[in-house]
Amino acid sequence: MQTQNPFFDEMAKLTTAAMGLAQAAGEEARAALRSQADRIAAEFDLVRREDLDALRTELAALRAELAALRAQQAGQETGTNTP
Repeated sequence: MQTQNPFFDEMAKLTTAAMGLAQAAGEEARAALRSQADRIAAEFDLVRREDLDALRTELAALRAELAALRAQQAGQETGTNTP
């Protein structure tokens, strides 16, 4: 048969409350750190990875189009200069 010890019951409740408080404080600190990091990123005017990848893709397409236009122009210039 087990006996209830009020001291151990109170210690268990206190420990449980302390663990809950520590967990809540950790989550609050994590949220504050994330908020601070977002604010700093906004101040530095950083670009998101998705936006950078989209710009790189667009730039590659524009470079290909420019190369094609230059080749077309070079073909026209050699065609008009030949008698």
